[in-house]
Amino acid sequence: MGSTTGTPQRTVIGHSTGDKVMLFGGLPLLGLVLGFFLPRIADWAAGRGWVPFQGVLKIIAAWDGWWVVAICVLVGLIAGVLLAAVALDDILKVTITHQSVEFLKNQKTVTVPREKVAVAFLDGKEIVLQDASSRELAREKHDQLKSEAKQIPIAFRAHGYPWSDAGDPHESEFRRWIEDDPDLPPAVNAILKVRSKAFDQGDKGKADLRELRGEIANLGYTVKDRDKKQYWRSAG
Repeated sequence: MGSTTGTPQRTVIGHSTGDKVMLFGGLPLLGLVLGFFLPRIADWAAGRGWVPFQGVLKIIAAWDGWWVVAICVLVGLIAGVLLAAVALDDILKVTITHQSVEFLKNQKTVTVPREKVAVAFLDGKEIVLQDASSRELAREKHDQLKSEAKQIPIAFRAHGYPWSDAGDPHESEFRRWIEDDPDLPPAVNAILKVRSKAFDQGDKGKADLRELRGEIANLGYTVKDRDKKQYWRSAG
């Protein structure tokens, strides 16, 4: 999913018109179809012990009349629209101008002024911005396909941002974190320990990982994640 569109003044990397059509057309339609057939599915599944939610299925199967189908269709349609909105909101949108870079995801915006950016690069699927002291100003995972991701360096260069094709200039400085690492201050070790428990907590865990990364940055260190493992380096 994703696209890159732009003008000389602004480039936007994120969801395309096709993405919106697919999400807001496909998911509500799927919900509508499932809602239409739900009473029949419930009637078939009720009484089969291996099918979960028997209580709900039996209630739906016991209802009769066109209004049952109408309600199920309406609920399915609304659920599809809500799911499409959530999916679209989860796609990173990056707006690049000569003045700043703006990252928007899950209704949260991070804006980085151009004058603070010393280098920009891709670290796997993440767009990273660093300042002159090597401190990370932003690290955001993009949703572009491999072919579309080739446009990301072009977009940044077009607006005058220094881009590193070789990736992180400080990659060799990262070390894998081990609990109570003697080379780290106790405060940093404590935060990394909390972060290590957030990998398997779903969306809440993702929010915690992001927030705690910021706290670590405020203490003068940079952390990145690979396969649920944390790697750190001193910044600045």
